[in-house]
Amino acid sequence: QAFSLFVKGKEVPSAARCPGARWRCCRQAFAELPGIHRHVALHHGGDIGRAAAAAAATEESPARLHGPDSGPEICCALPDTSRLRQDELSSKVGEVLLYYCYCEVKDPEKLCAWQKALCQHLHLTGKVRVASEGINGTVGGSKVAVSLYIEVMLSQPLFKDILCQEDFKSSAGGAHCFPDLRVGVFKEIVPMGIDPKIVSYKETGIHLSPREFHREVEQYLSRASQGQSDTILLDCRNFYESKIGHFQGCLAPDIRKFSYFPSYVDENLELFRDKRVLMYCTGGIRCERGSAYLRSKAVCRDVYQLKGGIHKYLEEFPDGFYRGKLFVFDDRYAICSNEDIISACRYCGTLWDQYKLCSSQHCRQLVLTCPSCRSKGLTACCPVCQEKEIMVTARASGQTLKEECECTRRRTRVPIECVLQRTLDAGK
Repeated sequence: QAFSLFVKGKEVPSAARCPGARWRCCRQAFAELPGIHRHVALHHGGDIGRAAAAAAATEESPARLHGPDSGPEICCALPDTSRLRQDELSSKVGEVLLYYCYCEVKDPEKLCAWQKALCQHLHLTGKVRVASEGINGTVGGSKVAVSLYIEVMLSQPLFKDILCQEDFKSSAGGAHCFPDLRVGVFKEIVPMGIDPKIVSYKETGIHLSPREFHREVEQYLSRASQGQSDTILLDCRNFYESKIGHFQGCLAPDIRKFSYFPSYVDENLELFRDKRVLMYCTGGIRCERGSAYLRSKAVCRDVYQLKGGIHKYLEEFPDGFYRGKLFVFDDRYAICSNEDIISACRYCGTLWDQYKLCSSQHCRQLVLTCPSCRSKGLTACCPVCQEKEIMVTARASGQTLKEECECTRRRTRVPIECVLQRTLDAGK
């Protein structure tokens, strides 16, 4: 509210407005809303904080200004950082946060604008997705900045009584883990490709704490070793994530995108019939919609999901039933909880689990290639990309080739599992 009022106060009256000068502040003219938002976030955080505090002191809070039936209003206040040193916000030593919150958002555009201003104000980088169904973010910054971000998020009326401290998963990192800041409005906060009105997060599976999930996996592995399991331990992530780390005895679908997951379920319904399903993913968000979709098919006996995902499980059980690295969607690619390496170099087969981007200019595939193979120039994800990289390098700068990656073209979009073979594998 204070942020919006401050920006409103900088608007130039229509009669006096010149082209390119809808707002004026600090002797600068701004034509677009993102421009004035960025300026205010970077240079007037203290003013906004003091104005918000004054409004709260006179009981003029957004909740009072809006009727009880209008729902929680988005508070656009920014934290006061005037007492902090610049290096405290921009320090390279910091953390990466992962979180999500499903809730009804009546004005996604306003929430998006506030999120962008907040992240810029705190020098955070990363990705934040906003939709009418909630918010999903992974951001990096200094420890002070990250702490302030959590504090502000928990005080946001929109998330009150929904988001809590435990919903934020943190790991060592910082703003340098992301190339930039990207905040946008989308139809879904996790791209499953199904309208949230058709499959809602409100129809999710039963949440299990890390300790409860650990016990379930222990029982599942014990029964599976005797060929008596009626349970499927399902990894909801993409193949390149489960390739470097997964729970023992899991079913890890060989799919490239989470948007393929509904088709995978449809094509393999018999696999899930009358089964208890234990689902997991990185931080829990994909399981929210994934479990809802699986439940909508009415074939499973029960559907459970790991609350907080692998991230929270590893905090409590670093040497539990999850082996290998945890894939993360930033420039680190993976974080470690144990010393296991369960994947291999794409070229020589040596144990290796550190991803690099394919060296071909237009390919965004990830490749596991060990230092020895990289030193030999083997830096692409497949022979097609390797050949095109050589061709592009030999050509004059500016000339490009359209990438048609062999390993993507040959991959089955949605694999069909063999029910009998899965039973045998689970027994092993």
